[in-house]
Order: sequence, then C-alpha cells, then structure tokens
Amino acid sequence: MVPLSLIWFYGIRADFCILNESNKLAEKYERNEEKVMEEEKKQKPKRVKVGAKRMLCWNSSGISSGCMMMVMGFLSIYCTDTMGIPAALVGTLLAASKIFDGFTDLIAGYIVDNTNSRWGKGRPYELALLFGWICTVLLYSCPQGLSMTVKCIWLFSMYVLTNSIFYTLLKANGTPYLVRAFKTEDEIVSLSTIGNIMTFGGVLIFNVTFPIMMAKLATSAAGWRTLVLIFAVPLCAFGMLRFFFIKETVKVETSEKANERVKFSDMFEVLKSNRYVWILALSGFALNFVTSLGVQTYYFKYIVGDLSVMSFMAFSQVIALPFLLIFPSFVKKYSAKILVMLGFIVSAGAALLNFFAYDNVPLLILAAIIIGIGSMPTSSMQSILTIECADYNEWKGMRRLEGTIGSVRGFAGKIGSGLGAGATGILLGMSGYISQEGAVQPGSALMMVRMLYSLVPMGLYLLVALSMKFYDLDKKLPQIRRDIEVKRGKVTAE
Repeated sequence: MVPLSLIWFYGIRADFCILNESNKLAEKYERNEEKVMEEEKKQKPKRVKVGAKRMLCWNSSGISSGCMMMVMGFLSIYCTDTMGIPAALVGTLLAASKIFDGFTDLIAGYIVDNTNSRWGKGRPYELALLFGWICTVLLYSCPQGLSMTVKCIWLFSMYVLTNSIFYTLLKANGTPYLVRAFKTEDEIVSLSTIGNIMTFGGVLIFNVTFPIMMAKLATSAAGWRTLVLIFAVPLCAFGMLRFFFIKETVKVETSEKANERVKFSDMFEVLKSNRYVWILALSGFALNFVTSLGVQTYYFKYIVGDLSVMSFMAFSQVIALPFLLIFPSFVKKYSAKILVMLGFIVSAGAALLNFFAYDNVPLLILAAIIIGIGSMPTSSMQSILTIECADYNEWKGMRRLEGTIGSVRGFAGKIGSGLGAGATGILLGMSGYISQEGAVQPGSALMMVRMLYSLVPMGLYLLVALSMKFYDLDKKLPQIRRDIEVKRGKVTAE
C-alpha cells in the first residue's frame, strides 16, 4: 500500500510538472505562433482571381498566334491550286522546313532559359508575334508569275522564318513567362482552363469567318494576299496586348544552380533523366501531325463538295463551350494525366466516325464537336504538365528548365507538323491527285483524302492515350512539391 504522504508529495510534483509543462507549451506556442501562421498562409494561399483585363491580355497572344497557325493550314491548297506547284513537291518542302524547324525549338528553349533581361525571361520574345505576322503576309504574297524554282525558294524561306524562328520563340517563352507573371497555382489553373475559353472563342471566330471570305477572295494570288492582310493587321495588334500589359513580377526560386548559366549539358541531363518529358513530346507530335495534315480543305472541296460548310463546322463547336465552363471542376477532381488520356480516346472515336460519315454533314459536325471536347484537356493542361515536369527536375537536383521542356514538346510537335504536312502532299501525289484548279480527282485520291481525315488521326490519338498510362508523375507530385518547399525553406520538414 502506498503511503498517503507519498501520494501527496508526488501529487504536488505532478501538479507542478503539469503546470511547468503547460507554461513551456504556452511559451513555445507564443514563440512559434507567428511562424506557424506564416507557414499556413504559404501552404494554403488565398484564392486569387486573375481579373478580366489580365485574363484578356494574357490570352490575346494565344488567340493571335493560334489564328496565325490556322492560316498556315491553308498553305497546301494555296500552293497547289493557286501557285500551281505539284502536291508532292509541296509536301516535300513543308516536311523539310518542319524538320529544320524542330531543331530550332531546342535552341529557342536554351535561349529563353538563359535570358535575364530588364523585361524578364519570357516576355521579350512576345515581339516575335509581330514578325511572325509580317512573314505570314509575305508567305501569301508570292508573285504568281515567278518560275517554279523561285516560288519554292520564296515559300520555303517565309515558311521557315514564320515557324522556325518567330512562332518557335513564342512557344518556348510561354511557360517561363507564365510562372513569372502569375503568383499562385489558382491563377495558373484559371489561365490554363477558363482562359482557354477566350482562346477557343477567338480561334473559333477566325475558323468561321476565314473560309467564308476565302471562298470570295482566294481566287487568285492577289486575292489570297488581301485575305491574309484583312486578318493579320488586327490580330497582330490585338496579340501584342500581353507584351504591353503583363509584366514578370514573380521571382521563381529554383535549385542552388539558379544563378548559373544554363549549359547544353543541363538540357541533356533533363532529356536523359526525365522520361515524362518524352511522353509530353509524343502528345505534341500527334496533335501537330493531325493539325498540319491540312486535309480538311481538300475533304470539304472534293468529298463534301462545298468549302463554305467548313464555316458551319467551326461554328458548331460553340456547342462545346459549356464543357469549357465546367472543365475547371474536373481539373480539381482528376489529374491532368487522366483528363488528357480520356480526351485522346474520345477524339479517336470521333475520328473513326468521320470515316463512315463520308459527306453526311450532320455526322461530320457531330464528330467535330466531339473532337473539340476531346482536345480540351491537352490544350488546357500543357502549361500545367510542363510545370509538373519542371518540379520533377528540381526535385531530382536538376535545373527546372521550363523553356527547355516546352521546347522539347515543341520540337516533337514541329517534327509532327513537318511529317503531317509532308504526308498529305506526298500521299496525295502517290494516289494520283491532280494539282490543278477544277480538275476531277480520281477515286484513289478521294479515298486517300478520306483516310487522312479519319483513320490516320484515330491511330495517332490512340497511340498517345496508350503512352499516357506510363505518366505516373501525378502520384508522386504531392511528395515532390512538399520536398521542394522544404528545400526552399518555405516550410519545415516533418
């Protein structure tokens, strides 16, 4: 039996110990209260709205450059039917220029990653939009009376300048500019999802109006030049809003190598060690291959028999806008990987529908709407996926190199564009396509047009969907970002 005196003694000691421990905890809490609150604020930042003005200014460049690339989609038919250049030769020229273009992407990423100007890292290269539109106008201003050799040199030179130099810089600067102009993840997600509605709407207006005006004006070389000028001048002025009104104000902390100059060895280290970059590159290859086929104009001219239907096809995609509005809610529930994979599977099904639709306009419209919905995840998630890969680089002790990651995807995309543009011309030439306005095309050429419009895109979409199964970075991201925050000293290690 324990003596009462001992119980009383230890009871007093226990009281004093409890009181002493409570005081220590209180003092510890008071000392760390401010630090804890600061850490919580950093870990759980308040939602920040981008604002309508900044949203419009940021997306102005994407709308403008997107329309510029849409103009490029009509280059093949301009060369064959207006300039009188054989389809196979056109395909060869476009393929050669795109392959050259792919290598300039890697150089552009290196240049952007090494830029530290008073305007920032990515912002200075927005000026490339101006020169890109100038070269686009010159591309469609080739004098019709020139010899075949001079025509080819003219078209090849302007095409290379537009795509290999100016558009390449615009693609390389995107993510480095984005992460230094907007502070929070909420802003970046909004710009990548809700902001996509503006880009979609702007390009949609172009896709509706351009074919209508093309049918009226693009009947001669002078008509093509006038047509492109009508769109180039206002779109160029509008696209420069980003440069003038969005500044780089956010300091992005990276590894201890942050202040060192990026070397080619740093780029090769990323390419060797980060397999996720190559998965993104494959998606860029597939999308650009399909986009650059440029077969839609041939399809509606020779299969459907009415080019103006292209405008209805473009306008019908307004139906997809509600999906853009609810898309951010899906981003919160599902990873970018899942959304991109499902998007490609849906697009593959719609591409197959195109083959059986033939000249059935309602079915073609339905397929176009489904493909539009399926492409939303990829077009919206590019910057987010690039940032994920950059986080992985930093976690592994490498340079973040957002510009290089974007450029690798751009490199693959340009190779895809070159092969896509080349495939159309070469395969049409092999199928017996006649490069002459008003010519009656043989059945073999018409079947090739149908396959290029349906079965070829379907196969590529399925290939990318399969590759996304190996993109398991989404499962690692929570730990990766926690470790990065600890490394940067923003939170304490547990």
